[in-house]
Parts: sequence; structure tokens; C-alpha cells
Amino acid sequence: MEKKAELKKIKDVLVNYTIYIVLILFLMVIIAIEPKFLSLRNFTYILQQAAPRIVLALASASVCVIGGRDLSTGRQIGLAAIICSVLLQNSDYAIKLYPNIPCLPLVLPLIIAMVACAICSMINSLLVSKLRMVPMIASLGMQMVIYGAMSVYYDNITGGTPISGLDSSYTDFCQGSFYIGELRIPYIVIYALLVALLYWFIWNRTTLGRNMFACGGNPEAATVSGISVVKTSLIVYLLAGCTYAFAGFLEAGRTGSVTNEMGNGYELDAIAGCVIGGVSLRGGIGTIRGVLVGVMLLQVINYGLVYLGVNVYYTNLARGLIMLFAIAIDIRKNIKRK
Repeated sequence: MEKKAELKKIKDVLVNYTIYIVLILFLMVIIAIEPKFLSLRNFTYILQQAAPRIVLALASASVCVIGGRDLSTGRQIGLAAIICSVLLQNSDYAIKLYPNIPCLPLVLPLIIAMVACAICSMINSLLVSKLRMVPMIASLGMQMVIYGAMSVYYDNITGGTPISGLDSSYTDFCQGSFYIGELRIPYIVIYALLVALLYWFIWNRTTLGRNMFACGGNPEAATVSGISVVKTSLIVYLLAGCTYAFAGFLEAGRTGSVTNEMGNGYELDAIAGCVIGGVSLRGGIGTIRGVLVGVMLLQVINYGLVYLGVNVYYTNLARGLIMLFAIAIDIRKNIKRK
């Protein structure tokens, strides 16, 4: 009996941590092929690229915790990026799109972007909680609406030319850094960690956090307990929309150039990072620490493949397989719980 119990424990550990084992082995292969991958410079680049995705994944994780799924996140990042870049072009830029608009404080375009993304997320929430639409279908429709409207606007004002010439205060805010010894720490990483702290506090120290997990774990029981599933869903989606906008704000400032394709596919990376980090797509389960680990592991693998010069098609293949593997493990965990 004791042997059976021990074998069961080992089996459970392997099931729970298989994805981490596979990704770490993957990373070891990359390091074995190119030992120079392990450097402070590469570590800094990985952190810098991962920061907006961490912000995005934290918001996506909250939606997953309540049992939702949001496929419009990538396009909402693009929407926020276009709004912020259009309003924060340098005043003396030769092809400034709106030459009569003066240099604005950074917070104003960010607020406008947050309002736009919050409205999109609110519609998603109402479609899911009020009309009982499947979250994936509702958000997929919103994804297409946002991309269509954003592309029409983008083509009309730019003619397909990337939006660039961003104000130096904006690019410095997103691209600046400070040093600890020889290690360069980008400001954008600090912003991501602050968002992570905010979400940790919401998840673990507020009534909203408790209600999120209750609604995601068992909506019927939550309703009987007096928790409004519709209200909780609406608040979570609104908060997520504002967070998507902040991620878009950071990504536009980090890259310094924006098109209507910015954010394309980011929603899949966010969901994959969440699932790898232990957030259940069935709702009710997840930790902030897990989300951070999941996103970082995925970003290290992505950057490692690019660093090795692997063809982008093979990179996409690897990302897709990792995502499918993570979801398969999540489903198996849920079956075992039942």
C-alpha cells in the first residue's frame, strides 16, 4: 500500500510539473548548442521583451480564473498602441499625423486608451455573462471588430506607413533603464513588477479576488452564497481592459514604431504563459507567481530559438506544440480532480 501511495505521489508530481521539466530540458538544449546564450545582456533583452507580455498575461489570467477566455487581448494591445503613438508623436516630427495637437502628458493618451479598451472588455463581459455567449466566440468576434475598425482608421491616417517619431519623454519612459553593478534593469521591467504586485494584492487580499475564484470554481455555489457573478465578471473584464491598454502603451514605447499588426498573436502567448504557470482554463485556480514563471519560461524559449537563428515557422511550430501540451496537462489535472 505504501509503495502504491509513493508511486501515486511521484506520478502526480510528474503530471503537475511535466511542462516545466520539458521547457527546462528545451532550454538546456539551447544552451548546449550556444553557451553564449547565458549572458547578462541576453537576460536583460529577455526581461525587456517579456515585460509587456507579463502585464498582458496577468490580465488574461484574471479572466481565466473566473472561467472566461479573451481572444481579443492582442488586438486591444494594438488599439492602445495606435491611440498612444498617434497622440504622443514628437511635436517637431516632419510627418506628424496631427500637427495641431501639442505635446501631451503621457498619462492623458494612456487614459484614453484605457477607456477604449475597457469599453471593448465590458462588451465582452456582457456578451458572456448576460447573453450567455461562449467566451471564446464572444472575444473572437470582438477581436475581429477591433482589428477591422483599427485597420480602417490606421490606413486612412497613415496610408499603411508605420507610426513613428514618438516623443522622447515617451520612449525614455519605456526604453530607459538603470544599473545594478553590471546588470542593466529596464524601467519597463519595474512597471511589470508593479502591475504584478497590484494583481497579487487583488487576488489575495481583496473581496474581488475571493469572488473571482469562487465564481470561477463554482458559479452556482457563488450565486447561492450571494456573490454576483455578472458584477464580478464585469469588474474583472474592466480591470483587464485597462491592463491591456497599459501593456499596449508599454509595447508601443518599447518598439518606437506601431502598425495595425501590433499585438497580433499576443493573446495566444498570454494564454500559454498562464496555462504553463498553472492557471486552469476551467477557472478557479491560479497564482501570480505561476503566471510570472510561465511567461518567463515561454519568453526564454522564444528568445532562445530566435537567438539560434531558427526559422520563424519552426519557432511558431514549437510555440504551438508547447501551448497544446500545456492545455493537455491542464485538462488531465481537471479530470483527476473530478
